[in-house]
Amino acid sequence: MNKRWLLVLTAVVGLGLLAVPVFFARRTPPVATTVENAPEPPSLDSADAPKCAPTRTNALELTLKNADGATVRLADYKGKVVLLNFWATWCGPCKVEIPEFVDLYAQYKDRGFVILGVLSQDTPTQDQLETFLRENKMQYPIVYSNEKLETAFGELIGLPTSFLISRDGSICAQQLGPVSKEAAERSIKALL
Repeated sequence: MNKRWLLVLTAVVGLGLLAVPVFFARRTPPVATTVENAPEPPSLDSADAPKCAPTRTNALELTLKNADGATVRLADYKGKVVLLNFWATWCGPCKVEIPEFVDLYAQYKDRGFVILGVLSQDTPTQDQLETFLRENKMQYPIVYSNEKLETAFGELIGLPTSFLISRDGSICAQQLGPVSKEAAERSIKALL
């Protein structure tokens, strides 16, 4: 009888493991274009030059709240190269890329580049957020995410997730996971 249960258990576990790739294959990656059959933008870590595609028109018209409670419109950043970075204070990989973003922002902000940090899936108190921003020397703008924003840029399947947006509002690259400074800098320079 023990061998029979072991065989049944092995079969159930085996079938379960076979189902895992099917489950993850059905998840949709972030999509930021409205053009039917448009190619997905390359990763920020790609050696390829950014290939821009029109953004969803409603994405740039969205309004968000910043860390001080003021209203921010994404359209206010049109004319700048924007690195839109979805992150959270609890996210380990997010913490790894923050110092590099701080350096990139300091280096390129006077040339029309901005990093817009979108706090997602996180609800720190105002004091906790201010402490985190100060300790990490984050001088770039921070806004709170909302469902409309995350829907406009596609399903977020993990943090950090970043989108590089050109001066005309087109999505030129996207990245799930931490962005290396070298790769981001290469893509940013190509758009400045």
